[in-house]
Amino acid sequence: MAWETRTGRFRLGDIETLSGEVLPDATLSWKAHGRLNAARDNVILYPTSYGAQHPDLEWLIGPDGVLDPTRWFIVQTDMFANGLSSSPSNTEGYPSLVTAYDNVQAQRRLLRAQFGIERLACVYGWSMGAQQAYHWAALFPDSVARVVINCGSARSAVHNKVFLKSLIATLEAAPEHLGNGRFSRQPEAAMRAFGRIYAGWALSQDFYRAGLHLSALKAPDLETFLRTDWEERFARRPAADHHAQLRCWEAGDISANPLYGGDLARALRAIAAKVLLMPGATDLYFRVADNEAELPCLRNAALVPIPSIWGHRAGNPAQNPEDAAFLKAQVRRWLET
Repeated sequence: MAWETRTGRFRLGDIETLSGEVLPDATLSWKAHGRLNAARDNVILYPTSYGAQHPDLEWLIGPDGVLDPTRWFIVQTDMFANGLSSSPSNTEGYPSLVTAYDNVQAQRRLLRAQFGIERLACVYGWSMGAQQAYHWAALFPDSVARVVINCGSARSAVHNKVFLKSLIATLEAAPEHLGNGRFSRQPEAAMRAFGRIYAGWALSQDFYRAGLHLSALKAPDLETFLRTDWEERFARRPAADHHAQLRCWEAGDISANPLYGGDLARALRAIAAKVLLMPGATDLYFRVADNEAELPCLRNAALVPIPSIWGHRAGNPAQNPEDAAFLKAQVRRWLET
């Protein structure tokens, strides 16, 4: 079944980032699915995640999918530094740090100017998309009815940052690195190492113990799996864009802004939206314990871990029907409450 779609690029002009730098002639790429109703109250915002562009995440949109475009008007927004929106790879003078705060401020301008949307029925996000969803709920509490925090947290945990710093250091150790996340050319050897580091974090120990990289993902052996699923995947994006998004992820914190001054508990207590926290039971980035610590500060929230050994990828189960069915059931129920 087909549904109406639209794509566009929203010009923001020069924008001052949270860090005080300027992102020149900023552009936000987007795609909309379904129809906006007359009341403009059927809107779901769906920001992209680390390294992803909106086509990579469209698999869950459909009448029988997690997000139904015959019921909802779903707007996908491409994060800065993903190669479609403004990024180091396409923008001279891209700032050293563009945060989730900067992303959601730009997204709000897009929704208002392009569609006349002031309030969202839901912000749905996985991973860095979940970080953006959390920012929406904290920064615009009167503008969001619900959020789905799928494998994400309100603040990047220290252990999460250890992982991110290892990836940043790998890129910066490349001889092609010129400084400040810029490269003379794509650092191929560093990107291969980057992909292999990622493979050890994105999927759980139990996933590998069960041999799912061979049985579920159909790799003939571990070496092929590391090359095709990880090295080649990350090599599709410029290293400078990876570096910029890693810095954004590392800085993830809904309270690190003038509104809350670093007071995380106050930022969480300010959230009026209904919050569905869906950590992966075996996620190594965004742990169940991170969301458990946030829960007491939230006014109206539920914690529903995804019972899966697929680690972080349990939240984006394009190749995992069991987790996809769980995700669909929980999200659809939440959208109707």
